[in-house]
Amino acid sequence: MSIPITTTFEIEGYRIVEYKGVVRGIVVRAPTIAQGILGGLKSVVGGKIGAYTDMCEQTRSDAFEHLIEHAEQVGANAVVGFRYDSSEIAESATEVLCYGTAVVIEPATT
Repeated sequence: MSIPITTTFEIEGYRIVEYKGVVRGIVVRAPTIAQGILGGLKSVVGGKIGAYTDMCEQTRSDAFEHLIEHAEQVGANAVVGFRYDSSEIAESATEVLCYGTAVVIEPATT
């Protein structure tokens, strides 16, 4: 990980010296034909749908990387209040969004 990212609003041992604003990473993805066929067959017999799990994990990873790029573009060296969200935007397309507050941190002095 190139910069610290946390779901909390502080990073232990550091203090926030500047808020850069909200940053986000967003990806919209639909399953490939092969994933759709495998997922459809698996949904008939039940159980974990590995093809969809892999697609979702890759989508979250891509959104996360976009968030890091956005944070670096605004001059942040950390992100606090990190969250994921997703929604269906078409019959077979899903949006994955991750967001947080970009900040500049420095080691806390005691």
